[in-house]
Amino acid sequence: MKAAALIRELLVASTLTIVASPVLAATIEVTIDKLVFSPASVAAKVGDTIVWVNKDVFAHTATVKGGWDVMIPPKKSSSMIVKAAGAVDYFCRFHPNMKGHLDVSP
Repeated sequence: MKAAALIRELLVASTLTIVASPVLAATIEVTIDKLVFSPASVAAKVGDTIVWVNKDVFAHTATVKGGWDVMIPPKKSSSMIVKAAGAVDYFCRFHPNMKGHLDVSP
């Protein structure tokens, strides 16, 4: 009887540990090549990191009008941690025809 009770307690404790473990944030990569964000649309969660990898020979930005603005130097990468849920469209300030979409869930 004591062994069965101990096993039950261990199972409950391990289940609580699994349930209480924090979800790891993801890193989502967006490549910039030939004036295009790829993928053009990404889904993320609050706390995830978006990394823009610029393969072009000139600078770009990932800009939300009235919101954030990430500078991405040529042949470099820049990142941002997503802080709020919601859907946003972003663009490059230097090349406004470059457009992307970010859909963030809580």
